[in-house]
Amino acid sequence: MATFDQELDARGLNCPLPILRARKSITGLGGGQVLRILATDPGSVKDFEAFCRQTGNELLSSSQNDGAFEFLIRKAS
Repeated sequence: MATFDQELDARGLNCPLPILRARKSITGLGGGQVLRILATDPGSVKDFEAFCRQTGNELLSSSQNDGAFEFLIRKAS
């Protein structure tokens, strides 16, 4: 199991709320720390890929388990 510093439960939220909440959460992290996000919006897969490209943060993993998508994002240092 991957380790993370903070978790954001965005299940049940639709675009753009998961991205907006993730942006707010990641702002509070230090460089190199990892945010785990759980989301149910199928569009969040492409949204988080684009979010990481635009912000310079690293998408460590993107997976789907039990109807939810899980993303691990490392904040740029």
